Amino acid sequence: MTKPSLPAGWSGTVALLLASSTGGVGQHVRSLARGLVAGGATVLVCGPAATQEQFDFTGVGAGFAPVEIPASPTPADARAVLALRRALTAARVDVVHAHGLRAGLVAVLARPSAPIVVTWHNAVLAGGLRGGVSRLVERVVARGARVALGASTDLVQRAVALGATDARLAPVAAPTLPAPGRRRAAVRAEFGVRPDQPLIVSVGRLHPQKRYDVLIDAAARWRTRTPPPVVVIAGSGPAYLPLAARTSAARAPVTLLGHRTDVADLLAGADLAVVTSDWEARQLFAQEAMRAGVPLVATGVGGLPELVGDAAALVPAGDVDAVDAAVRALLDDPQARADLARRGTERAATWPTEADTVAVLAALYAELTAEPTGRAAPGSDAPMTGHR
Repeated sequence: MTKPSLPAGWSGTVALLLASSTGGVGQHVRSLARGLVAGGATVLVCGPAATQEQFDFTGVGAGFAPVEIPASPTPADARAVLALRRALTAARVDVVHAHGLRAGLVAVLARPSAPIVVTWHNAVLAGGLRGGVSRLVERVVARGARVALGASTDLVQRAVALGATDARLAPVAAPTLPAPGRRRAAVRAEFGVRPDQPLIVSVGRLHPQKRYDVLIDAAARWRTRTPPPVVVIAGSGPAYLPLAARTSAARAPVTLLGHRTDVADLLAGADLAVVTSDWEARQLFAQEAMRAGVPLVATGVGGLPELVGDAAALVPAGDVDAVDAAVRALLDDPQARADLARRGTERAATWPTEADTVAVLAALYAELTAEPTGRAAPGSDAPMTGHR
């Protein structure tokens, strides 16, 4: 990654805080840590020990302090608050940047002297008691953070509605994938895909929000196509067993691959990429697929429409018929697939890069530390588009 252009004179210390993560948030924090360190900042990552094991923050030059923040609020949050206070006191940080509402809550409860920035990566979709608790957390975080950053416009609007005094749009750039390590034919051979068969790929955490049940139900209808497409889903998570059972019961041509580190290879072998989520901000796999020139079918939810524009086939969430129809139309029309792939790469070229994201955040940190109080001077320009 090229070295970002950081604001002259800012070489402070930032603590990047995250909760349990096995996917996009962890990748994003690692990308930020690498870029900020390369630009001259000092970075301390605070989070569960498992995130350090998976993402190796210290390997890109950051420090690491274990702060165990589970995925859901528990009484153990009190221990996380104390652990964060100790880490921040030892490091004497200038800015605390929490990623996600769980990390944001711990940061706000820790009450550091440094200004708090919270990036909202996800919307609250749960109902019942869990949803009520999560909405309370949203309000506490929105009002307790100095700056709320939304990964999509709807998240910015949500933060404002809940009382954020400074909310801004801060798109999350997907880390650049390495070049494929295998040729297309080798990737397809792994899954027994014949040259005339379509390979459909989806990548993401196996979680109810991703609605892989919709993709499985649509895929079950494709068994009668000649030739039938092969569908692979890469990812791990709590929905694995229910999805495996659903795949078996529907006799769907779907393989759950588990966690994979060769997404670039999977895309090299793919004819089509599919995202069926109930909500996404700027889903990393959608970005990866379009950058790789793989035509994309995705749900028109959250920040996906503003991300893809007219360069993907958008369908309603939870609609098996719509997914089925969109995939069939593209499989039956090679020219339409080629056009969508071309528009996808053109659209992807307009997105902020990792270096852009790092430079914008460094500018925000400089703004927040410009005054002795850690607050920006009145009337100072915001480095991001959004609401103030």
